[in-house]
Amino acid sequence: MRTRPTTTAALRPRRFAVLSLHTSPLDQPGSGDAGGLNVYVSAVAHELAKRGVASEIFTRAVSSDLPPVVETEPGVVVRHLTAGPYETLPKEELPSTLCSFTAGVLRAEAAQNPGYYDAVHSHYWLSGQVGFVAAERWAVPHLHSAHTLAKVKNAAVAEGDTAEPRAREVGEQQVLDSADRVLANTRQEAAQLHDLYGTDRQQVAVVPPGVDLEVFRPGEASGMRTRLGVPPDGVLLLFVGRLQPLKGPDVLLRAVADLLARRPELRRTLTVAVCGGPSHSSPRWLPELATGLGLTDVVRFLPPVGREGLVDLYRAADLVAVPSSNESFGLVAVEAQACGTPVIATAVGGLRTSVADGTSGLLVPGHAVPTWSDALERVIMDAGLRRGLARGAVAHAAQFGWDATAEGVLTAARAAMADRAVAVA
Repeated sequence: MRTRPTTTAALRPRRFAVLSLHTSPLDQPGSGDAGGLNVYVSAVAHELAKRGVASEIFTRAVSSDLPPVVETEPGVVVRHLTAGPYETLPKEELPSTLCSFTAGVLRAEAAQNPGYYDAVHSHYWLSGQVGFVAAERWAVPHLHSAHTLAKVKNAAVAEGDTAEPRAREVGEQQVLDSADRVLANTRQEAAQLHDLYGTDRQQVAVVPPGVDLEVFRPGEASGMRTRLGVPPDGVLLLFVGRLQPLKGPDVLLRAVADLLARRPELRRTLTVAVCGGPSHSSPRWLPELATGLGLTDVVRFLPPVGREGLVDLYRAADLVAVPSSNESFGLVAVEAQACGTPVIATAVGGLRTSVADGTSGLLVPGHAVPTWSDALERVIMDAGLRRGLARGAVAHAAQFGWDATAEGVLTAARAAMADRAVAVA
């Protein structure tokens, strides 16, 4: 293991090695395994670059056509490492790529002057396995963001989903035990880290994710409602996310079917837009469910879209549904609220923080179809309630900005660097 200087200058991070093995920040969120983690990595790197702190983001190359190095902006570089076959692999096969990915990370550092990276920030447990090896080799702090936790997911497995394997629980424990700092999205996640994994509370920093408040804000929907065929007096209900059981789009469709059976007059005015790509073994799973429920005239399936398209969708919607079985935070919920659109979400995980129940939206206990259809009916049928929640949504989202997230990451890194300096003094 290398030794690093302990001068004051060494306690000012200049460059992070950011590890995101299983998904690239360049991927389109909402498809495959790309989602909030991708947005987080990109947004924090951008904010750090504005502060003069560089980020080199390591991810696995899924195509031989990808350039080895991509500079997305000054101070932000994405490095595509060859680790396993040039193809997208399911997560259960990714542990086999850990050795080659780790070697690629270590080689990149070895080509630079000693002390090139001041800290490692790993995302998800697979990257964490690489992170604690690299951090020990370079004698720098290791910050880890879990994003999701196996023990939490296994306590509430969505119908049609599979439990996380024991190997992941063991791997997570190894990462959490070795990390200098673990970044939790919410206080609830911090408590779960302590209660389920025994993580020392002093090693956990609560750093909520954010939203780009300059992009996601109220405004005109640029004709999106017309393009989706929403009548002038209609209500647009929106789901955004990967089409997998964990995210609960099936819960939403079943609740809509129940609502229409109860209030058939809504069929003329209600439109449900489902925006996202499948990360399920059966890509036709959700459209087939919509057909079976008799919702083909109501539901519009849309492919994943970029930020500008998302803003249009959020602004066009009267209500956004987030029926996930678990969310460490709930980025979609905050983005929607920042655009002035109230949210109905499951009362689980970070959604209890990202949605202010009764103020910016409604939190629904569990996934029972009647409970969800009741919540939908309450908001859809009461335009005054929707307007009040919309005002509260903008105010609630305003407290979540990526600048605060970046400052939280920097503060955690400085504290970890200071701890190491004391330890070697």
